[in-house]
Amino acid sequence: MPTERDVTASEREITEPVDLCLPSGRLNPAAVGWSRRPLHRTALRGWGRAKRWEYWGVMTPTHVIGLTVASLDYAAQHQLWVLDRATGEEVDRVAVVPFARGAVLPASLGGGPASARARGMEATITEGDCRTRLRARTDRVQVDLLSVVGENHESLGVVVPWSDRQFQYTVKDVARPVTGTIVVDGTAHDVPEDGSWAVLDHGRGRWPYSMRWNWGAGSGVVDGHVVGVQVGGRWTDGTGSTENALMLDERVHKNSDELVWEYDRADWLAPWRVHDAARERVDLTFTPFHERASRMNLGIVAGETHQCFGTWTGWMTTDAGDRVRVDGVEGWAEEARNRW
Repeated sequence: MPTERDVTASEREITEPVDLCLPSGRLNPAAVGWSRRPLHRTALRGWGRAKRWEYWGVMTPTHVIGLTVASLDYAAQHQLWVLDRATGEEVDRVAVVPFARGAVLPASLGGGPASARARGMEATITEGDCRTRLRARTDRVQVDLLSVVGENHESLGVVVPWSDRQFQYTVKDVARPVTGTIVVDGTAHDVPEDGSWAVLDHGRGRWPYSMRWNWGAGSGVVDGHVVGVQVGGRWTDGTGSTENALMLDERVHKNSDELVWEYDRADWLAPWRVHDAARERVDLTFTPFHERASRMNLGIVAGETHQCFGTWTGWMTTDAGDRVRVDGVEGWAEEARNRW
């Protein structure tokens, strides 16, 4: 059963705009830290090892949606995946395009639209003032969604420094209300404001060739408060950075512990446990209802992901040390292994 050791990191909060890279293309030491808003300018120099992506996960009372627009330099990898929660049917379209032709991703978050044009799939992600519109189309699915947040809404931005040549900037933006329409095989489904949530995973960086990670996210309303869960592991180990935080009524409460992840790789639908070693700041249980498994092997590029959707229970602490229950918050927990 995989686990993670528990280490408390000391992280610096970034409060002013900063360049991710030096003029040489190496990591800017002043960029290492975390932020409550997207403050990093993330233009990447050179070609061949840069990764750029926008992933949006959306959970509604009737469907789950995963939309990816990604460039790995030597290839683009786009995906529109939809799950019907009542029937368990998945509709999936993946497009892999050599040399990332047809992929447009802004240098920095909010710097312009992201879009994908590939055979059998089109997608556009447009950022505005406190709002994001997601539009995508395949032969079986059409998605048109709008996520609007308040002016005080915070997100978690983190720079993970493996070295001065390999590093990643990520923004995890959880608990975003979303509305709109999903059309599957000609049947339209409304995305209601009540009980529908979007989560953004924005990434820009230069990665090692082989990497594993855990990621968990959740969004919902508990005891009248908007609650977001954001936890991660493995890929940040030993870097001094973590991507763990509680979102409470639009405010980020950062957690700098390397968390323990416990789950059964022989039974992905068994409950997962995520906590710090002493269970003083984080103690979560995740109970899945559906596993999304994907495998790809294109030689030098390969990956395997098990993303489980379900419900979080337990608690996380605020900056002041107060425990906040997350019982009933819906989202996902995953393990990914990639060679890329």
